Amino acid sequence: RGEERKTDRRERRRRGHRTAQLVTDQSSFWPRLLLSSMDSDEDTVEETVEGDLDEDGLPHGFCTVTYSSSDRFEGSFVHGEKNGRGKFFFFDGSTLEGFYVDDALQGQGVYTYEDGGALHGTYVDGELNGAAQEYDVDGRLIFKGQYKDNIRHGVCWIYFPDGGSLVGEVNEDGEMTGDKIAYVYPDRRIALYGKFIDGEMIEGRLATLTSIEEGKPQFELVPGSSIYSFDKSTSSCISTNALLPDPYEMERVYVAQSLISSAGEGLYAKMAAGPNTVMSFYNGVRITHQEVDGRDWALNGSTISLDEETVLDVPEPYCHTAKYCASLGHKANHSFTPNCIYDLFVHPRFGPIKCIRTIRAVERDDELTVAYGYDQNPQGKSGLEAPEWYRLELKAFQASQQK
Repeated sequence: RGEERKTDRRERRRRGHRTAQLVTDQSSFWPRLLLSSMDSDEDTVEETVEGDLDEDGLPHGFCTVTYSSSDRFEGSFVHGEKNGRGKFFFFDGSTLEGFYVDDALQGQGVYTYEDGGALHGTYVDGELNGAAQEYDVDGRLIFKGQYKDNIRHGVCWIYFPDGGSLVGEVNEDGEMTGDKIAYVYPDRRIALYGKFIDGEMIEGRLATLTSIEEGKPQFELVPGSSIYSFDKSTSSCISTNALLPDPYEMERVYVAQSLISSAGEGLYAKMAAGPNTVMSFYNGVRITHQEVDGRDWALNGSTISLDEETVLDVPEPYCHTAKYCASLGHKANHSFTPNCIYDLFVHPRFGPIKCIRTIRAVERDDELTVAYGYDQNPQGKSGLEAPEWYRLELKAFQASQQK
């Protein structure tokens, strides 16, 4: 016990000592799986064994083996080979658990990422081969499909937290690349079908998802469809096709005069919708917080924070639907009792943006409202940091709550 020994590590990479890392390709914003071997390429590595050894000094029974790489394996051994339940604890905090036969992972195994996400897969001789599902840290399904020799294979689904998904037959590198890939909107019906490269839409046409059989979707193209492509905005260009509406949004909302006094136009529901339904999208030019903070409030009427670095802005003349109608989320007005919220969304055309999502059921022709959420306690400043109209509405709302 506790005995230091050197062991021959001339094992094939199929021995199951692998990790998988979920990353995001920042050019396309679609997730993909990269596999890398955790095995040492050296002939020998130092091991520390805690547990019983057989007469040849090999682990036998339940043992804990710690490698010089700081990886650790806990499980059952038979004369030096893993046999039975076992679990690897990798140096980066990830783990791999399953049933080993003759030193190789066989059957169902679970790889848990360092952040708590998990890949449930089928292993044959230590390699991912067969059905697999992947979950994020919150337990939401983010991938479903097949693997072959540790690479995604066949028809695969990638699911996004916002409700959208990407589906198609992956290429030999396991990437969503080909002429028969589709982005499916959160309603699981409207789709953009066509040519994608590594998940980025090159040329998509409007289609309807008609059925799914054994994980394989069937699409029906809409005749006369416009062509859609990835068109992420910049600091100076909101869209290369500013008057091409989004097909999903077009079914759900319209713009008309707001019922709110002095608010101008507002956003309305075209159809009844339940809670947690994506209704509209908020795209805009991408500018910095410093730029927004350094200019007059009058210029910030259609801005929304995307993240710590970026603000989406719909400036003149694009705040008018005659000049820009590719997305309409900026038309939603403020309410202290809103029926919607702003939420993150990864759009096949616009990239990472915000969407407008219901928080309760809405009826057809209901005006959709959100809480603008101006900072009421700005750091280093006294009082509310907001335009004058918001200050007046806040006072009126607070007074009504006290009655």
